Amino acid sequence: MTRRPAATSIRKRVAVATAVAVLAAGTFAAGAGVAGADSGSKGRKSARTITEAQVLGLFDNWNAALRTGDPRKVADLYAKDAVLLPTVSNNVRTDRAEIVDYFEHFLRNKPSGKKIESVVNVLDRDTVIDTGVYEFTLTDPGSGEKSNVKARYTYAYEKQPNGTWLIVNHHSSKMPEG
Repeated sequence: MTRRPAATSIRKRVAVATAVAVLAAGTFAAGAGVAGADSGSKGRKSARTITEAQVLGLFDNWNAALRTGDPRKVADLYAKDAVLLPTVSNNVRTDRAEIVDYFEHFLRNKPSGKKIESVVNVLDRDTVIDTGVYEFTLTDPGSGEKSNVKARYTYAYEKQPNGTWLIVNHHSSKMPEG
């Protein structure tokens, strides 16, 4: 695989997103509520330009893209240099082609997700983290049998220069308890 010139940027983003995910998971495990980005900003204008509801709506957009069955529509929600650590693949996906490939396979199961728990951390006006637990209903393409998979997730979003919020890091892992 040929590395893009932005490989250092990707590694840096992965390291930052991983550190943030660990921090967010610790906050989640401690039972803390939504962490605000405004703490310690006395006398300064709030950096919070996106609301918790808007962040949660980004998942709704992603879930709607899944329902289209079009892997390219799902991949459109990821930044050009995004990293996807998917639930049902052993491969780390680091470019659009790899992300499209993952969703070509995943979408065969007609996934429909719902969030069970969410913790939103607004890091600054251009960066947010959404961490929690979601559940997918999957349909076996051969038998039509439905099954549910509960997983932990972390989405890191960055606001793009055009104002669009895109996923820069997405990690999902099946719950270890079953």
